[in-house]
Amino acid sequence: MKAELKEYKGKLPLKILEDVESELPDNISSSKLKKIMEKIFIEYRSSLAEPGESVGLVTAESIGEPGTQMTLNTFHFAGVSEMNVTTGLPRLIEILDARAEISTKMMEVYLKKPYSEGKDIKLIAESLKETKFKEYIKSISINVAETKMIIELDQKKLKDRKLNAAKIAKTMDKGLKGFDLKIEKDETIRIKASGDDALNMIYRLKEKIKEVFVNGIKGVTQVLPVKREEEFVIVTAGSNLKEVLKLDFVDTYRTTSNSIIEVEKTFGVEAARESIIKEMRKVLKHQGINLDLRHILLVADAMTMSGKVLGVSRYGIVKEKPSVLARASFETPIVHIINASMVGEVDQLNSVIENVMINQPVPIGTGLPGLITKAKEEKPKKGKD
Repeated sequence: MKAELKEYKGKLPLKILEDVESELPDNISSSKLKKIMEKIFIEYRSSLAEPGESVGLVTAESIGEPGTQMTLNTFHFAGVSEMNVTTGLPRLIEILDARAEISTKMMEVYLKKPYSEGKDIKLIAESLKETKFKEYIKSISINVAETKMIIELDQKKLKDRKLNAAKIAKTMDKGLKGFDLKIEKDETIRIKASGDDALNMIYRLKEKIKEVFVNGIKGVTQVLPVKREEEFVIVTAGSNLKEVLKLDFVDTYRTTSNSIIEVEKTFGVEAARESIIKEMRKVLKHQGINLDLRHILLVADAMTMSGKVLGVSRYGIVKEKPSVLARASFETPIVHIINASMVGEVDQLNSVIENVMINQPVPIGTGLPGLITKAKEEKPKKGKD
């Protein structure tokens, strides 16, 4: 690291110094670099919050006020009616509540070359879609006399997916206990039942067999290849990151889901924090709301600071607050006060809420006595005027 940069160690975050060093031209003069660093330092200092500033309250107001102006509807994605995406206030609530089950799960699947350039993109996309047996059936009939079901398969669909009757039968055979399954020369599948209740068994099986999972990724109900700039990305309705990341052609570094809890389970809490920021910015941008990034960062930090993702609710970050009165101010106050009194919990009154509740100055601005002190007067020493 250059000497001019080393001077700012401890004054500026290491990440800023590393970024500056990586962007500097090789032949930059020492005087120019000093001027650059001075400006960066001034800019950094001006971006810091003042001591005693109510960053939490400002953030809450900053997000809450435009949030009330958001639309409550959903829109259709890319003209495909099967792929609805929740937006506006409902989506913002999903993110802030850290819901495990969200209304419209989606993934953005990035691909490795040459597939990202468009090679076999339709085939790759279709291979991700969860496909049930009913999609490969051309016709299905029951021979009552022989208690036999005859299934004619759609050979074109099988060919497109690189499947055949033998592979389909192998998948189905595991769950067909009590039935005799055979593949005829004409690629039809015949299933025979035996026993006293054979006919009823065959009729019940006719509907159940249609829902048997054959191939693809479970949970992915729709796929859509989209070209973004110079590469293709597969957008999916439904999400299953764990299984998608096992595929050889998938770029595991960029593929992500809009389900924050799923991202946390797959990649960890740091990735979940990044996902909260990304998803909140996406919602606000779509609504045309320009919000200071630091407000979003503060919310994401508050939701993940305990090492796991917690929603902004009484079961989430409110439950983690050290102040009894702050917890009681949110919801179910009697429960919190009784539980705290039973264990002799002490409230240090360090935050805004609890001080407002007991009608005393809040620890912000001039209410921060630790920052406003009287200078001690020096007493003159004896023997001197």
